[in-house]
Amino acid sequence: MQNSEAMALSAALLAVAGELTQRINDGVVARGFEGVRPAHGFAFARLAPVGATATDLAVHLGVTKQAASQLVDEIVRKGYAERRPHPDDARARLVVLTERGWACTRAAEEAAADAVRGWADVLGEAQVRALLGQLARIAPNGPIRPAW
Repeated sequence: MQNSEAMALSAALLAVAGELTQRINDGVVARGFEGVRPAHGFAFARLAPVGATATDLAVHLGVTKQAASQLVDEIVRKGYAERRPHPDDARARLVVLTERGWACTRAAEEAAADAVRGWADVLGEAQVRALLGQLARIAPNGPIRPAW
């Protein structure tokens, strides 16, 4: 692959990722979840399974502990998460999604499905499934981070 083709592929993937992130966020807002930003969705993805500490969230998002703490303060204030005592570490606090946070997460899943359905209109269902298979082969393992 020539450099110009590699750049074109890189630009296309970044453009799709950026638009997908925005469409998911727009869909969440349209479903009634005010005051959310794409960074919140990346945080919710880490909190969703069993919660996390602010330090865990910082590592997941690739930010400082202070930045993660500020994000936690924000989502707690907006009612999307709450702090609880950590079951294994008396010094730490576990941040978990509230019912509102879970509802917002479900809204994000619906918005993502709506966005991807649009791809099927352009490429066809089989091509979208093939795209998923190909991207899964090259996608890095690890957290999905926002582009700060």
